[in-house]
Amino acid sequence: MAKILTNSQVEEYNTNGFLAVKNVFTPSEVKELQDVTDEFVEKSRNLKESNDDFDIDLKAGHSFETPKLRRIMSPDKHHPIYERANKNPKLLDIIEQLIGPDIRYHHTKLNNKAPGGGAQVEWHTDWGFYPHTNDDILEVGVAIDPMTLENGALMVVPGSHKGPAYDHHENGVFVGAVNISDVDLDSAKSIILEEGDISLHHVRALHGSEPNRSSKSRRLLLMGYTAADAFPISGYGDWNLWQSNMLRGEGRNIPRFNGAPVRIAEPPPEGRNTIFQIQEELETSHFKEV
Repeated sequence: MAKILTNSQVEEYNTNGFLAVKNVFTPSEVKELQDVTDEFVEKSRNLKESNDDFDIDLKAGHSFETPKLRRIMSPDKHHPIYERANKNPKLLDIIEQLIGPDIRYHHTKLNNKAPGGGAQVEWHTDWGFYPHTNDDILEVGVAIDPMTLENGALMVVPGSHKGPAYDHHENGVFVGAVNISDVDLDSAKSIILEEGDISLHHVRALHGSEPNRSSKSRRLLLMGYTAADAFPISGYGDWNLWQSNMLRGEGRNIPRFNGAPVRIAEPPPEGRNTIFQIQEELETSHFKEV
């Protein structure tokens, strides 16, 4: 393992629950991600509704002329460029410094905030969606485009990863968003990235992002990783398939518990799959919509 992060960067992540790292992906790697993502946006033009692969934003006016693709589900299953990204050796070196040498792949998704009002992401924690036996879990965001204040940069509340298991329910139903009164918005920090930079945030960190108010898309490739001894509370499915997600080190059959507080994401709203769809059940958005 190459030691890429400084000791102060590791301490920053452990203290605040998030970190930005510059130039992890090369310009040529970013160009590949941009080109293949453009291809998927083109494919989404003909869609009239979301499906298992694409989540389109009908509320924002998705059409053939102005496609509003807001998420590609499991893009690594659809193109090897994305799979190559989630196995990037430099990236895995960084992750190893933060959660240890035994690394399991969890998921990949691509959020696309379309220009002129691309969807906001309400305040939430990833832990609220998929709690595990311990919280050595993080999310990586690869900036395919620059991430700015105007286009809806990721915002994180420093130190919130050391807080409670925030409730993501409203009227007894899981809505994938916390009560706004639980969020100290005055302390939230925006993560500003250039193409090829990455963000990392702890699974329990409170985060969200505003709509894209710019004239260009804001595309962020999101990839989740867990320590090998973090077992999902909801179950892991097929053992051999789950073990095949090991990227480094050794998978074990002994879960580690570290006392992290847990709430279960049940019951879910009917017919909702992505975070965007689930959060549409929230009665009042945390952000001013465009």
